[in-house]
Amino acid sequence: MIRTGTFVFAVALDATAGDPAWAPHPVRAIGAAASLCDDAARLLRIRELPVAGRVAGTITAAAIVAATYAVSVRALSGVHLSGRILEVMAAGSTLAMRSLLSEAAAVEQALRSGDLQRARLRVARIVGRDTQALNETEISRATIETLAESFCDGVVAPMCYLLLGGAPLALAYKAVNTLDSIVGHIEPPYREFGWFAARLDDFANYVPARLSACAIALAAQFRHGAGIRSLKTSLRDAPLHRSPNAGWPEAAMAGSLGVRLGGTNVYDGRAVNCAHLGAEFPNPDARDVRTAMNLVTLASSLFVAAALAVLLVRDAQA
Repeated sequence: MIRTGTFVFAVALDATAGDPAWAPHPVRAIGAAASLCDDAARLLRIRELPVAGRVAGTITAAAIVAATYAVSVRALSGVHLSGRILEVMAAGSTLAMRSLLSEAAAVEQALRSGDLQRARLRVARIVGRDTQALNETEISRATIETLAESFCDGVVAPMCYLLLGGAPLALAYKAVNTLDSIVGHIEPPYREFGWFAARLDDFANYVPARLSACAIALAAQFRHGAGIRSLKTSLRDAPLHRSPNAGWPEAAMAGSLGVRLGGTNVYDGRAVNCAHLGAEFPNPDARDVRTAMNLVTLASSLFVAAALAVLLVRDAQA
């Protein structure tokens, strides 16, 4: 488990500095390794082979996650001040609250100014779907869905793993999450090669996704008394989502805001029909993006407080 002081400084580092583009980041190295293995599998033409593709993908994912953990343990084993500082930086790099809110704010500001083209360009930075033809409603929906899902991936899940195993385990989680974003797709050419990475991400996010829904509902209750509606919507609609985990925070956000999420998305020119979350509610707009940002901020603060309470109780019992 992470030291209390390290946790506090890591959260403060993320809240104040975020992930500046010029700074080295472990996820970039993990992504480069995953892309290199993907290129090798493509050149060998094994990505879509039913057996060889899955074996190669399983070895790739397991090796990258294990290497991330092992290297992190080795690098952060120092007891001197430099080792403590490096541990804070490593732990802070697993969190993404500041960068998530900054990206969402850029989209919201473009929408409020009526600059749809700029809003499309900004939302393309945080979603995987095609954005060239999105209108205000679809841009707002995409941003809110990303806020909800990334609240799990970038705040709740890494904090859970920081509590369980410190920075090395949280970095291993980020390796799992990065692999899933690069190769963990059910569409060709990753159906076989990315199978294990996708299943590993499903396992790693199972509990954090449901904790995220609870945190969003609690924040909605504190902010405007919509906690019960949020919980009801998540319990009813989360199983409708294509992902076993992403539906929980997204459905909770739909209920918190009273807006309809989900529907048809276009990926590389191909339309994918998804179930609606909160189908009885109206479509979202830019005002709902701002409210979603406020909810994620409050939910993050509540989760930090809960994590800190766990660490303080541990310290008191030590």
